[in-house]
Amino acid sequence: MKLNYEYGTQTIEFHVVYRNRKTMEIQIQAPDKVTVISPKGIKEDEILKAVKDKSKWITQKLFQIREMEYLKRDREYVNGESFIYMGRNYSLQIVIDESCKVPEAKLFRGKFYVHTHSNDADIIRLALEKWYKEKALQKVLERVSYYQKYFDLAPNKVMIKEQKKRWGSCSNKRNLYFNWKCIMAPSPVLDYLVVHEMCHMVHMNHSPEYWNLVKSILPDYEKRRELLRNQGVKYDL
Repeated sequence: MKLNYEYGTQTIEFHVVYRNRKTMEIQIQAPDKVTVISPKGIKEDEILKAVKDKSKWITQKLFQIREMEYLKRDREYVNGESFIYMGRNYSLQIVIDESCKVPEAKLFRGKFYVHTHSNDADIIRLALEKWYKEKALQKVLERVSYYQKYFDLAPNKVMIKEQKKRWGSCSNKRNLYFNWKCIMAPSPVLDYLVVHEMCHMVHMNHSPEYWNLVKSILPDYEKRRELLRNQGVKYDL
């Protein structure tokens, strides 16, 4: 039997298997595969309630599995490989030019082009990373400027950094730091990240007052945050 329900902005689907047992068990076996092993005779409503009570745990496990599956893939940096920018995928085209001293990446007519003297993967990756960082700083500065109208305080500095586990941070001196990979996210998610850090200029915590401020600026922030949680693992080189 297959059932589903809504949790936030997600639809969680799961299969129910009845067995001779006394307790119910929820198994997360693969990306998007949830199985509930239930004692025989348990009603559908009871199963739904049990699964809903575990919603947070289920979504976390699903995300972890998706993350592990995604990270297993190896980038090759070859023609036709896909890279994300502002939520959209663009294929890579490598242009070999032996006279090219400084490898350079650009986005042109729906493709990423890397002009380089070598097809070495590290050289191509660094050219793409440089391009992403430049675009990230430009876009983040633009969005910070746009949302400044909601704040009495202004950031001291806005910078792009290499951050392994965070999308952004705000120091007690109102320095805003953003992970350069944020530029891979679609505009609604990028705006959420910008507003999230700017609100820390007012509240250096995640108190109810903090989230109320975020919501006053982005009423649908939870939807944007959920999208980041579900898709964020893809924003990588």
